[in-house]
Amino acid sequence: MEVEQLPYPRLARTTLTPSSTWLNLLSALTALLNCYSLGMYEPCGETSPHLEVVEHFIFGYFVIEMLIKMVSLGFFGYIRNNWNKLDILVICADLLNFCLVSLGILLPFSPVLRPLRLISRVPSMRNLVKQLGGIMSMLANVLFLYFFVIHVFAVVGVQLWAGKLLNRCFLGEDIPTMYNVSLSSFYMTKYNERSPFICAPDNDTGTLHCHDVPPYRVGGETCSLPAPHRASAASVLVPTVEGTSANGCVNWNVFYNTCRTGDRNPHMGNVNFDNIGFSWLAIFQVVTLEGWTEIMNYTIDAQSLWTCAFFIVVTIMGSFIIMNVCAVIIATQFLENTDMDAEELCINPDWTTAIYNQLTSCWTNFPGLICRTTVHPNDSNTRNPVVVHTLKQLQAKVETAVNSKYFKQGIMLVVFLSVVTLAVEHHGQPKELTTVMKISNWLFTAIFVLEFAVKLFSLQMLYFKDRNNTLDFFIVVVSLLGMHLFGGNNTITHKNPFDSLLWSMVTVFQTLTQEDWNLVLYNTMTSSSPWAALYFTTVIVFGKHVILNILVGIVVQSFQARRSSGTNQDLPIHPVESMNQDNQATGTDPANPTTKQDNVSRCLNCIDKPIRWFKQHEDWSLFMFSPQNKFRLLCQRIVSRTWFDNMILLFILLSCIAIAVERPGIDPTSVERWILTVSRYLFSVVFMIEMFVKVVAAGFLFGKETYCRDTWNAMDGLLVILSIVHMVFDVFFRGKGNMLGMIKVLRLLRTLRPLRVIKRAPKLKLAMEALITSMKPLRKIVLICLAFFLFYSILGVQLFKGKFFYCVGKDTRNITNKAECLSANYHWERKVFNFDNLPQALMSIFVMYSKDGWVNIMQDGLDAVGVDRQPVRNHNKWMLLFFIPFMVMSFFLLDTFIGVMVEAFHDCQQEQKRKDAELLRQRGPEMLDQGGGKEDGGAHPEELEYWRHYSPMRQAVFRLCNSSMLDLFMTAIIIINVLIMAIEHYNQPEYIGQITEYSFYAFTVILVMEIVLKIVAFGVKRFRKSSWNLLDLLIVGTSIISILLAELKMANAIPNPSILRVLRVLRLANVLRAKKIRVLLKTIIKTLAHVGSMCLLFMFFFFIYAALGVELFGRLECTPDYPCVGLNRHANFHHFGMALLTLYQICTGDNWSGIMKDTLRKCRPGDEGCSSHLYWIAPITLITFVVMAQFVLVNLVVAAIMQALEDSNKVASTNSCPPSEEEELQAIEEGRPEAPSPTSSA
Repeated sequence: MEVEQLPYPRLARTTLTPSSTWLNLLSALTALLNCYSLGMYEPCGETSPHLEVVEHFIFGYFVIEMLIKMVSLGFFGYIRNNWNKLDILVICADLLNFCLVSLGILLPFSPVLRPLRLISRVPSMRNLVKQLGGIMSMLANVLFLYFFVIHVFAVVGVQLWAGKLLNRCFLGEDIPTMYNVSLSSFYMTKYNERSPFICAPDNDTGTLHCHDVPPYRVGGETCSLPAPHRASAASVLVPTVEGTSANGCVNWNVFYNTCRTGDRNPHMGNVNFDNIGFSWLAIFQVVTLEGWTEIMNYTIDAQSLWTCAFFIVVTIMGSFIIMNVCAVIIATQFLENTDMDAEELCINPDWTTAIYNQLTSCWTNFPGLICRTTVHPNDSNTRNPVVVHTLKQLQAKVETAVNSKYFKQGIMLVVFLSVVTLAVEHHGQPKELTTVMKISNWLFTAIFVLEFAVKLFSLQMLYFKDRNNTLDFFIVVVSLLGMHLFGGNNTITHKNPFDSLLWSMVTVFQTLTQEDWNLVLYNTMTSSSPWAALYFTTVIVFGKHVILNILVGIVVQSFQARRSSGTNQDLPIHPVESMNQDNQATGTDPANPTTKQDNVSRCLNCIDKPIRWFKQHEDWSLFMFSPQNKFRLLCQRIVSRTWFDNMILLFILLSCIAIAVERPGIDPTSVERWILTVSRYLFSVVFMIEMFVKVVAAGFLFGKETYCRDTWNAMDGLLVILSIVHMVFDVFFRGKGNMLGMIKVLRLLRTLRPLRVIKRAPKLKLAMEALITSMKPLRKIVLICLAFFLFYSILGVQLFKGKFFYCVGKDTRNITNKAECLSANYHWERKVFNFDNLPQALMSIFVMYSKDGWVNIMQDGLDAVGVDRQPVRNHNKWMLLFFIPFMVMSFFLLDTFIGVMVEAFHDCQQEQKRKDAELLRQRGPEMLDQGGGKEDGGAHPEELEYWRHYSPMRQAVFRLCNSSMLDLFMTAIIIINVLIMAIEHYNQPEYIGQITEYSFYAFTVILVMEIVLKIVAFGVKRFRKSSWNLLDLLIVGTSIISILLAELKMANAIPNPSILRVLRVLRLANVLRAKKIRVLLKTIIKTLAHVGSMCLLFMFFFFIYAALGVELFGRLECTPDYPCVGLNRHANFHHFGMALLTLYQICTGDNWSGIMKDTLRKCRPGDEGCSSHLYWIAPITLITFVVMAQFVLVNLVVAAIMQALEDSNKVASTNSCPPSEEEELQAIEEGRPEAPSPTSSA
């Protein structure tokens, strides 16, 4: 609508036209003021009268703004804008809130809506919301699929573990009354419900029973005496003095021998599967991969070790596949619906370049402006021309020196030395080193100031046109100011997650990183209401899975745009041929005498003879076997046989099995140890023979296509040589102390034998080559990450060195420093993750970057008081400025890492497709001849209209099966059945059980009737062609079997009969036949095809690291006196199977930092399982695995999903695809005679 057509044009021109932005600017400032006033709100304090005045002013302003716009646009013109509707909603909410407050009712929904006003006043935020609205349809489908998977697994959880987590070991008798002792009614660990003892009945297959309750402990000593027979003797036999001997007290815990249900679930009752709500929340937590192993351990203790398979499937399907599919679809759909070009995106550096150029141009023109305004025109004659000429000459010489490579190399050397001096600083360093570092600090600062002055003198204001010079200027200024400004301590503030705006923002950010968000959830649910779970799930779903995934899409888009623009602009650079000219100009030196030349020529002739012999025998293997040698020809025939490769592959697999069986607990004198030792020698000999035969057949090093020319052969040869060296050391140097270290190293290298499988497995080899190709472009981003880590590590050393110590003792509340701690006979210990030196700081920074354990490190930094000072809770909250920006930058670095990986994988796939197309082009005629018969084998027109020959009754059944009414009816039945299953819960009334049973019988009958009707309508042959029909048949079969087992009282004949009932949930898959949902399912199926080879890579790396983990950490033990943080009964490296499960936990990022803490702890006296070399080899092992698993392989899965989605879009955009099943049925319903035959109902 034009301005002149409005009711009040003059008012509209004053307030609403683009040239009059004062109203929008004022409204934005008022909205910011409103956000500030909301941030000053204190939940536990009294409302400030000043804030009330501000709130009334803000409310009045927006009411006036609304009235002005209504007068300008008219009422209907005003409400036509959706943003104006939002303003009306907020104002109405404020009015309702004021009315309720006057009545004494407090509902905090109105303040939540007020910050939304800022969106409509900021154009960029308005565009972002508009783009988000464009993907709402696809987002709804994605979230439906996401919640569907969670709901299915949640229903399964209710069926399997309802009430199981309530199991506790209770006293079998009234022991407190009988023996006059104080005992709890059920056994409680020292961590109470934080880590409860969940038992399984004696006849169940759970891993924890009441006879596994640990002995009673008094004063740190284990009790072992039996209980007395009389209560009067109890006081005699049960000493109360601390420090009694091991046999001097009664083991009361033996009376906890009855496993039954209690009244409290773990984590204050918030972790359970008793009903669909808590089960849904538990599965959602498992999908987020935070604390999922703890829930899995509960179910393992209560039911069976095999329940871990359920949780592994949930994490793979829910987190690695479904969640990544949703993330990729959200990111790509957002980019497809955006209205801006790639150059206008915020991630694109062009807009920052324009701003930067404008600022620098203003800065460079500023001195000239000052000179023109302050210098008198006649003042130019007063200058001495000699001085000016001399200054210009000096400036030219200095500029030449500044631009020379020697000056730049010198500055780079100074920068490197400066970084080295910062890196060597550590806690507890000598005073001499501290003095040297202070002097060097001032020296380097002086050098950089001098560099700045010299460059400014020579380049003048052109100095600031170089961004590197601007950065140098900023660093120098900030360094000088920081020497005088920073320092001091802040007041102590006790942290509560939502007590203030600061801690609320930190808590929300922590939730977005998903680090210990479940603990915050439990505390909030306990202190407020279980409905608080909706808040946290909403934050994770829309904050983590939507907003942050859009950032991933923007980063990937920027890489694609940069790559496309780079290929058009990059030109090949040819090297200068000066070297050839120099070589041509170089001749013999005439100053050398002839006699020297003769001596040199004679020496060259002596050397030339063996060289000529070697060249003549270059095609001889090992210079011993000629090409016609019979033994060499025999070796070539052997190598060319397929049975030879199969036999070697068999020995490799047997060697892998032997490595998997290895574990530290094998008795050295047992038959098992003898068999493993002999097999190791046998495998080494077999592989040595294989290597010898191949070397004789192809040659070793010199010549074409020799053994070492192939990279995989070179790796095989290296492993064979290492195994032979290990065998020699093991036979001749066993028992010698000086060789034990070398034998241990060679034993560790033995775990690399599975690398030989790569060459023999084509898919694994292809996946490994794709991985290597994809990792090549990561060098730059890895260097950026290392520089980022180095910067923050050095900064962390400067801030926190020597401050991560704490006192360990019985009562440390009054301890303030190290001296008081030691005087009280306590221990002064250091945190495992600290910043005392550069290596420790780098390890801590990497742990933070992995987003596991970063909250604990941040809390330690906030609590740090000073060197040798006891930490105080939240002593310095300003240290948040160190941790939060790092975590924000880690998001961008990780997204950049993903972007590079996606682009590299895309290029690799395109190259592979090009090769496949070339191969297809070469073999095209042959393949067409082979496949021609198949193309002509289509259905006959008579076959397409097979239903025309049906009887009237069968045609009626056929029309019924193809009607939409049957689809709607079955969909309603499916949804009703799933809802009925969802109302099942623990300790439910009897009528709910009857309802579910009867509905299950009725639903099974309806399914059977549907299948019978379809078989009658389509025939058995056509019925079998649809995978949906086969799924229906499977569900009906399992339902009938479960009913028969229940009616015949044979439910105990299978391990868990409820599993059969759970399978009926799969019938909900028919709901997924919607067109847009079907696209997602096709993407997932294609993703599984792409990810198949990557699963081999996962298994391969898991195998190697599991064997390595058993060798390194297999002897680590956790005891009550020496507890562990991450390792436990369900997560350890005692044998190969448990090592695989532990590595999977590390791969998901759940408490892997706690596991690394356990591998880094100090060795106890006499602890044979603890080795001193673990302190440096454990971080290397675990960090390399985390990098490969979490950052490389998982991101390759994201890249594969993006590639699958791109392929799906390309296929969907073409018309060469056959019609889908639903399209066929739609054609039939419309009565088209050319419609193909239906195979099942839609």
